[in-house]
Amino acid sequence: MCARSRNPPRAAAKRRRTMTKPAIGFIGLGLMGSAMVQRLIDLGYTMTVLANRSRANVEKAVARGATEVTTARELAARSDVIMLCVDTSASVEERMYGDDGVIAGLRRGTIAIDFGTSLPGSTRRIGEAVAARGAHYLDAPLGRTPAHAVDGKLNIMCAGEEAIFDKVRPVLDDLGENVFHLGPLGSGHTIKLINNFFAMTMVSALSEAFAVADLAGVEREKLYNVMSAGPLHSGMMDFIKANAVDGIKDKLAFSIRNARKDVGYYSAMAEEAGAASLVSPATKQAFSLALACNFGDRMVPELVDFFAALYAGEFKAD
Repeated sequence: MCARSRNPPRAAAKRRRTMTKPAIGFIGLGLMGSAMVQRLIDLGYTMTVLANRSRANVEKAVARGATEVTTARELAARSDVIMLCVDTSASVEERMYGDDGVIAGLRRGTIAIDFGTSLPGSTRRIGEAVAARGAHYLDAPLGRTPAHAVDGKLNIMCAGEEAIFDKVRPVLDDLGENVFHLGPLGSGHTIKLINNFFAMTMVSALSEAFAVADLAGVEREKLYNVMSAGPLHSGMMDFIKANAVDGIKDKLAFSIRNARKDVGYYSAMAEEAGAASLVSPATKQAFSLALACNFGDRMVPELVDFFAALYAGEFKAD
């Protein structure tokens, strides 16, 4: 007879997850990054941090037990897994390359992960440079909000070598409720840019719709009630309605500046793939105008406030 295992699969999986945790190095403690760092520290990970722009959140992480370093190279030398959550591809490249960059300090076998929303072409080039050092690179853009990050309930769109994904999967599971492996390096960023282009196009269309309803003398809530009763209803619609109708501006903690960046990246990616996007220019223009009118640091649901002000004639050309 076959001997019955004394440890059922779930118990074995739990035991594996309580093994020694990898040392984490985290670069970029903005809204999302600081929430992820808080989650990992709470779960007992050793944490080394480096600011991208936000000093205050680095100081909070240090107060909770993280160690701060002054260069990305030093952070890489101390870490088994390096995580970047910064604003642009240029910021990722700045932290990865150079004498004091991550790549210069990589140890063989280290795994570096870009959690931001970056240009896929840049991601693949960085991956080649990381591989030349005997280390590994994954792109893993995120879905959901910093509030989800604190509770370990992010959506994580990971791409890169599958064996490396499997190796780091326990860490990703501590951060995300839904963790996907999407294919070769760059696939995660490609899918995230398509996702964000579609989402921000919905945002700009709905924001304009509410503003036009104002001009036409239609109550926003009545417009929402009709639209949400049919197939148009979505979580994104509810994020925008929260501000447009209920005055809750931060239901979606994602800035207009970052939204404009992502739509621009989508356009560049589409062009590189040989497709001239027909829809994204209008979306990009809406966010660009809002940016030019000092709405860049406001949250995406506040785009409706920009449209309302625009149609009310509050902005004048220079």
